[in-house]
Amino acid sequence: MSAIQVALNRSMLLEGALGAAVVDYISRMPLGALSHRKDLDLNRVAHGATDVVRAHLSALNLMGRKPEQLEDILITLDGEYHLLRPLTRRTHEGLFLLLVLDRERAEPDTARQELRRIETLL
Repeated sequence: MSAIQVALNRSMLLEGALGAAVVDYISRMPLGALSHRKDLDLNRVAHGATDVVRAHLSALNLMGRKPEQLEDILITLDGEYHLLRPLTRRTHEGLFLLLVLDRERAEPDTARQELRRIETLL
């Protein structure tokens, strides 16, 4: 099993996880994705989330900050959380983890901690 698949499987074990993807923000394409919902199009979510990640990294650059300073981005919707974690270590340049969580069941702080651990698998 690939490291990406292991990371996705582990992400989906989180309470409230609806979908997870490892996304290349250069091409906007998921390198792997898993979802518990048929109506969750992770390709579209990844495409949109790529714009958010690129914008934040660009803003950091304008402020003279390093990309490594961005730990994660939390987007709060009425029923979901979208947690984006850029993999900014040199060997993972251009990738980010995307996790979609059910807002009623998920704990964002727990998810953040787990994504930090999952990042080490990639």
